[in-house]
Formats: sequence, C-alpha cells, structure tokens
Amino acid sequence: MTSFVTEVLASSGKLEKDDLASKISKLSRKVEETKEEVFDMLNKKYSDFLPSMQAAEELMDQVETVSKDIDLLKSCIENEVQQNLHEAMTEYAKLKQQLEKNTTVISMLQHLQEFDTAIGEYQKALQEQKYVVAAEQYIKARNSVDALKAWRSADIPLFQALGSELTIQRENLTYHLGEEWQNQAVWKLPPSKELTSMESFLTTELHLNTGASPEREEGTHPLLASVLQALAIQGELHKKIKLFGQVLLRYMLRPLIVYPCVLVEVRDVPEQGSVISLQYKESQTEHSAPAQVYAKVLTVLKALHTHLFGMTCTSTMGHSSNRQTLVLSAILGDLIWEEMCDCIIQECLLYSIPSSSSQLPEYGTVIKETEDFERSLREMCYLSGDSDLLKYAKNVSCHFANKKCQDVIVAARKLMTSEMHNTVKITPDYKLSMPKLPILGGGDGKRGSQSEKPSLQQEKQLGERTLCLPACRISESVQQLMELALRTLSEAVGSSNKCAVQLFYTVRNIFHLFYDVVPTYHRENLLRFPHLAAIQHNNCMFLAHHLLTLGHQFRPHLPLTDGVCYFVDLVPGFRKLGAQCFVAQMNVQKAEMLERLSTARNFSNLDDEENYSAASKAVRQVIHQLKRLGKVWQDVLPVNIYCKAMGTLLNTAITELITKIMMLEDISSKDGEHLHTLCQTIIEEGPLVFTPFPEESKNRKYQEEVPVYVKKWMTFKELSIALKASLQEIVDRWAEGKGPLALEFSSTEMKSLIRALFQNTDRRAVALTKIK
Repeated sequence: MTSFVTEVLASSGKLEKDDLASKISKLSRKVEETKEEVFDMLNKKYSDFLPSMQAAEELMDQVETVSKDIDLLKSCIENEVQQNLHEAMTEYAKLKQQLEKNTTVISMLQHLQEFDTAIGEYQKALQEQKYVVAAEQYIKARNSVDALKAWRSADIPLFQALGSELTIQRENLTYHLGEEWQNQAVWKLPPSKELTSMESFLTTELHLNTGASPEREEGTHPLLASVLQALAIQGELHKKIKLFGQVLLRYMLRPLIVYPCVLVEVRDVPEQGSVISLQYKESQTEHSAPAQVYAKVLTVLKALHTHLFGMTCTSTMGHSSNRQTLVLSAILGDLIWEEMCDCIIQECLLYSIPSSSSQLPEYGTVIKETEDFERSLREMCYLSGDSDLLKYAKNVSCHFANKKCQDVIVAARKLMTSEMHNTVKITPDYKLSMPKLPILGGGDGKRGSQSEKPSLQQEKQLGERTLCLPACRISESVQQLMELALRTLSEAVGSSNKCAVQLFYTVRNIFHLFYDVVPTYHRENLLRFPHLAAIQHNNCMFLAHHLLTLGHQFRPHLPLTDGVCYFVDLVPGFRKLGAQCFVAQMNVQKAEMLERLSTARNFSNLDDEENYSAASKAVRQVIHQLKRLGKVWQDVLPVNIYCKAMGTLLNTAITELITKIMMLEDISSKDGEHLHTLCQTIIEEGPLVFTPFPEESKNRKYQEEVPVYVKKWMTFKELSIALKASLQEIVDRWAEGKGPLALEFSSTEMKSLIRALFQNTDRRAVALTKIK
C-alpha cells in the first residue's frame, strides 16, 4: 500500500494519460479488495461472533490509509490534469487561428486569380465585339473585387489599384456599348431653338441600322441583340431606352399627335435597316381625328418593334438567383405610355367629344378604334394592364357634360363682356324660340285637353298680354345669353341623368355669373352713360321675366329630385340688380342737376343782371339735361319706367327751385317777375321732355299727364302764379283753406311768401289774417 502511494507521489507533475489510467485502475482494485475484507470482518464479527478485535483495528488503520491515498490522488488530478488541459486548449486555438488565416490568404489569392482571368477574358471579348461575354466577365471581375473588399485588410494599395482598374474598364465598356447603341438608332433632329412651328419637325428622321455584320461568327448573337443584352447585364438598358423614349416623344410622336398635317413614312433600306421620317400633307382640320392619330402612332411603334424593340434580354445583376427577363417593348411602353396617353387625350380625344347630345351614339366608333389601338399595343407588349386612354373614351358622357358646361360658361362670359349698346327691340308679342320638348302623357293627354277646352272658354280668361314684357330695348348679347341657356337645357333633356343634372346647374351658374360679372366689368360705363344704365335695367328685367317660367317649362323633363329650386329664386336678385343700376344712374343725374341749380346764386336779387343771367342759365341747363336724357332713353325704357324716371328728375329740379324761392325773405316786384319768368320757362318746356316715342303724336298723351309723374308740379304752378299775383288774388286762390293754393302750401309757408313779396301794410296784415 505504502509503495503504491509513494509511486503515485513520485510521478507528480509528470503524469501521462495512460499511466494515470493504470494507476486509477490499480487503486480501484485495491479499494475492492479492502471492501471485501471489511465485509468479511463485519460478517465474522456480527454473524460468526468471532473475537477479532485486534484484526479489526489493523483493518481500520488500513482503511484510513487507503482513504488518504484517494484524497491525495484526487488532489493531484485536479491540479495537474486541469492545468495541462488549459495549455492544450490554448495551443489548439492558436493552431486553428493560423489555419483560418492561411485559408483566407488562399481565398484572396483565388479571387485575385479570378479577377485577373476575368479582366483578361473581358478585354479579349471587347476587342472581338463579344459584348455579352465582356459584360459577363466584367461582372465576374466586379464580384471578385467585392469579395476582396469584404476582407478586413482590404485597405492595402493593391485593392485600390484593382478598384481603379475596374472603374476604367466599366467606363470603357459603357463607351463602346453607347457607341454601338447610337449606331443602331441614329437620330436626325432639328435644333431645339427652331422648334417654334410645325415645319421645324419635318426634318426629324430615325435611322434604324439593324443589319447583321459580316465579320461576326455563326452561332453568336447578332450585334444589336449582343449590345442590348450587354446593356441589360450592365444595368444601363433602362437608361438608354428612357433617353430614346424622351427623344421619340418630343420629336416624333407628339408632332404626329398634335399636327393633323404631319404624317409618318417608314422606308426600308436594303442590308441596313429602316428610316422613319415625318412628312407634310395639307389638312383643313384643326385637330387630328382619333383614327388618324392611332394609325400614325402604330406605324412608328410597329417599325420600332420590328427592327429594334421586338426582342428580349436577360438581366442577371451579378447573381443567377436574380435573373430577370426584360421585354424591350414593354420597357419602352412603361416609360412613354403615360405621357403619350395624356398627349392623345388632351390634343385629340378632348376635341373629338361631341358638342351635341344627339352625336353621342356616333362616338361608339371612337371607342372601338381606341380598343383596337390598345389591342395592337398589347400584342407588341408596349402596353399591359388597364389604360387611362380607353377609360377616357368610354366615359364620354361625363366628358361631354364637362366640355359642354365649359363651352357654355366660356360662351356666356364672352357675351357678358361684349358691348352692351347693340340692342334689339322687345315687344309684348315677343317670344323666345323654345326648343321642341318630348310630349308627356301620350294621346290620352291630348284628348283630355280637347274635352276640357269648351268649359275653359266659358270661364273668365286672363288678357292675351298678361305676363308679357313691355316694349323696350335689351342688349343683343343678353338675348343670345337667354337662347344659350335654352339650348343648354334642351341638351339636358336628351342626356343621361348625371349629364342632365350637370347641365342644369351650369345654366344656373350662367345667371350667377351674369349677376357677378356684368356689374363689375361694366361698372364705369354704367355710371357714365345713362343709355347703358337703362339697357342694363331692361336686361335684368328681361332675364327675371323669363326665369319666372323657365323652370316650369323644363321641370317635367329633367331628372331632378323634389324640392329643387329651379330659377324662381334668382328673380328677386335680378330685379334688384336692375333697379340698383338704374337708381345709381338717377342719383348721378340728380347730383348733376342740383349742381347746375347751385350756380343760380339762390335765385336772389334777380334785378341784378348777372344774378338773373346765372339763374336763367342754370334753369336752361336743367331743361337741356332733361331733354338730352329724354332722347337717350327714348324707345329704350318701357314707357311707364321712362315717365317715372323723367318725372322724378323734373320733380327734383322744381322741388329744389321751390325750396330756394320759399327761403327768400325779400322778393321785390322785379325779382318776382323774373322768378315768374323762370318758373314759366319750366312750366312750358318741362312737359316737352316727356318723349318716350320717336313719333311726336304719341308723346302728347304723356306730356299732358305730367302732374301724374311730377309730384310737385301743381305746387310749382301755384307758386308761379303767386309770384305775379296781387294780395287779393292770393287770398282768393287760398279761399279760406279750400282753394288750389291751400292744397299745395301750408298757411305758414303762404304767410312767409306773402311777407317776402309784399311790404308791411295794413292790406298785407288783413291778408295774413285770412290765411289760416
């Protein structure tokens, strides 16, 4: 036992794996032997009752010694084996790191070899014009450089040199491909500064040089396919096609769409390709028909599809997993379709929309032509998915309504801003030419109306001219405006529900526009020229008159919901607008009249020749102003409006004159005679300003009815009489408050006039006492 432990201790620090295992095995056998001896001893002690006390003590010493040996060996294992294990793991890690570094270096060398090989193959292929191979080798070289850059020590000078070489070769390939592309599609374009007319586009030509090169080997791609495939691999194909599409749109497709007289010609050149050029052909139309535009556009796109864009390419983008098949015509279509579609709509389809609802059924031809056009584009892969072009064509009802409404508003605004002085005569028998509307109710309705006719005749009927316009003059433009509204409403009757509603509200907008535009646009002229103010008054009343019944005439034929207010709500506004315009002109004339009367020096001291001359001149100017207005408004205003207007102005003049005379505190006999003369001038010439008709014989009736229109006329006549009458005559005309003088003046006014006319005498005092 002792020799075993000593042997274990002697090998401390030098244990090998096999030696340690053998010693553990020996120790294990020793433990088993000791265990058997202990079991044997206990069995003898407790089973055989053999007195073996001494042997037991020796055995206990032996167990304790073995236990110590076990502890010592365990400690040795924990210290020595674990230390050697850590050292072994460290050494293994260093070896692994060294191996990885060596592997990386080998990988770098492989990438460098691949880069060098790819560049060599690239240069060889580029010299031989094998552009697809060159592009693929360039991609390989680029991938090799990308893999090298992923290494942590990629900042060494070698990698910078590789990157520079890669950039140079990329630009070199791009240049060669660009040159080849330009050789395949050669544009002859006019200078941009000359693009001011249609003629400048006629020099545009596109040469498609797609003939095969005799130097190329059999079994390889044609040159064009090779160039396109290389561009696709390099990622430059979209850019090239985009630039080509922009030029195609600007210099060829757009002129073909916009100008009807520009045609396209495709001419084949043997062993070279084709030439697409623009030609001129005289045309009388302002805008091209859709069929003509579609034919011209298809001619160009078919030629391009045949010689240039009717092939596919594969774009690998450097990885086989990213392979993508590119259809060249689809790429071009995606790039130019939206802009070309907008151009066709704005320059062609917009003008092909019918201007009348009766022409809408014929528009089905245009829809069919548009469908055929898009079908041809889809067959050549220029178009995929839904198209705004066909949607626009099919939505013709909405576009018709929009166009019609826009045209109506433009025409209405043009009428509103035209000259107002061009007038037409309106008589009570005047009627607008109403459009023929569908008959509602059929034959039964007609029979019913005929059966009721006798009973209606027996009842009291309204006059023939009830609700008729009085004779007057209105602007020709307003008559045309009303006719425009009627035509628009008649279009609504034969249109779809949506279109009818839109047209109806457009007519309402016409009248709203008139209400806002005309007073603003003609503001200065309406205040400056009384003739135009009278015409504007008549225009507003004319529109208000027809708006009363316009809605009822069309209501049964329009798909409007119940409760919709048609045009009646606009009537008060138009009446007010006409009245305001004319009242404003009346105020201008009143102000001028009062300003002239203000130069009469208050009609005082007329015995002075200068004062009398000034007063006489003022009165003459007022009479002249009224006569001029009478001629200006003659045959323009309705007779009743004319007479009221002239009566109001004349009443303003004589009221001012009465006020001035009644304010005088001292009127001499000579002043009274002069004042009487001035009043007589107005009394004699005032009625002559009432000339509503050019025929003098028709005017006499209204000249005799001046007191009806001039409120202060009788007052003025009584004042004129009083200025020359004696005290007794004044008292007699007063007639104790019952005479004609008392009807026009109050006692206070009459007493004041008597005090101004007569000196303070007993006779005047007696006369004053009688004025009460």
